[in-house]
Amino acid sequence: MDIDRVAGEEVCCLDTEQLQLPEVPSFVLKENPQLPEVLFSQWLSLSDTTRLVKTLIDDAKAGNPINIPGISANASVGGVNSLPSMFPAGSAPPISPRSSSGSPRTSKQKTSPSSLRSPLKLVRESEWEVIPQFYFRNGPPAASALKEQCLSRINHLFNNDLDGLLIDEFKPVTKIVCKLPSFFSDVLFRKIDVDCTGMVTRDAFVKYWVNSNMLTLDTATQVFNILKQPDCRYLSQSDFRPILRELLATHSGLEFLQNTPEFQERYAETVIYRIFYYINRSGNGRLTLRELKRGNLIAAMQHADEEEDINKVIRYFSYEHFYVIYCKFWELDTDHDFFIDKENLIRYGNHALTYRILDRIFSQVPRKFKSNVEGKMCYEDFVYFMLSEEDKSSQPSLEYWFKCLDLDGNGVLTPNELQYFYEEQLHRMECMAQEPVLFEDILCQIVDMIAPEREGYITLHDLKGCKLSGNVFNILFNLNKFVAFESRDPFLIRQEREEPTLTEWDRFAHREYIRLSMEEDVEDVSNGSAEVWDESFEAPF
Repeated sequence: MDIDRVAGEEVCCLDTEQLQLPEVPSFVLKENPQLPEVLFSQWLSLSDTTRLVKTLIDDAKAGNPINIPGISANASVGGVNSLPSMFPAGSAPPISPRSSSGSPRTSKQKTSPSSLRSPLKLVRESEWEVIPQFYFRNGPPAASALKEQCLSRINHLFNNDLDGLLIDEFKPVTKIVCKLPSFFSDVLFRKIDVDCTGMVTRDAFVKYWVNSNMLTLDTATQVFNILKQPDCRYLSQSDFRPILRELLATHSGLEFLQNTPEFQERYAETVIYRIFYYINRSGNGRLTLRELKRGNLIAAMQHADEEEDINKVIRYFSYEHFYVIYCKFWELDTDHDFFIDKENLIRYGNHALTYRILDRIFSQVPRKFKSNVEGKMCYEDFVYFMLSEEDKSSQPSLEYWFKCLDLDGNGVLTPNELQYFYEEQLHRMECMAQEPVLFEDILCQIVDMIAPEREGYITLHDLKGCKLSGNVFNILFNLNKFVAFESRDPFLIRQEREEPTLTEWDRFAHREYIRLSMEEDVEDVSNGSAEVWDESFEAPF
């Protein structure tokens, strides 16, 4: 390697600010820009410098670590340079005194790394903090006291049955240990008895309920895990059938259905449809754990298990509510093929609905039919329709009817869409010799009731935030309820104030059940009147 060529390249890259020569004052270097080049050339010409450079080059080629003699890692920047000096000993010019604050060399001097405390060193020196586990896939483990209490109850119930418990003997375990409704006994038993041996041992139950942390889960999660199928993250309608079969077989309020298995099946179907109508808000038939926790199904199940009169459990399980729904469907299904077409449904509520709203329903805009028959709805479709029609204040009902009115599906209701549905109402009023109400007045009334956030259209959010939203739908396509709203029956208003916890569906189902019961009683008396007359006439003889 040519040292002169290297020197020439290095001289071009010299920076007088970074060139630190203790023998030469810095102001001399700044005033004479050519001086550093001359000094550097003279330094390279020294024999000691030549040997040093060659040694460094040889070490670099051999791959040896480069070690400059006289320079250590702890040497300060302002220290004496150990490289060969170009001035003879004692002949160097004196260094001018300077203040520590004004010296460029002092101001640009960097702090030695050894004087700073490295954050990595702090981490290594400090003790690692142990973070306790905060996520458990199967739920947190039970506390010692809770686990001992549960095991004590298990030992007491399994004490006299060393081999295990049969399915008929398992109900106390479901009630006392698991604190679940008694009609979960059968499905829980089969969940543990995976081998279908017909018996659940103590160890098998402890493994499922205690060791798998089912004990510490909330009731909704316990119910969800018990009912769902393996490897499923949702509940389907079929998952509820086992508990409803046991409810029908064991509940005292449903004993009268023992001899009518057909109506038992219809009752179970109606309960399931009502559950999914209110809780499965996505409407996809897959009930998630989140939806189950948000609903009131768990409380209704506990109530049904404790209450002897099933009709007092108005949420989902009331037999009177099932009776009203099924009788309405049976009345409209004239050929009893268990399907309803548009001409059948137009008779609902004494021809209360308009043809335009029925067209939207049978176009399957609010909900796809489960009937799989063109132009006809099945019993499940009718349950969804009836619950939506008779309680327009519920969230599922508002969504159902909003989809019907939203003709273009853009998520807002415009005055033109409202007028489209009201035109038929106006025509029906004229045919019935009632005083018609112009759409302009109706629109003002609707806007006053809803008070939408933006002028010119109504959103679903606006309807959900108003207690009078159901009346808007009645104004547009249910003439009978529109007239009833205008008349404002004082008796109904007082009844609503006295029973604020009841919904519109609860009140309707109660009134309708009384009416249907009275009609059935009159029919029974009518059919038996001749026999009663004959017996009374022949008695004196």
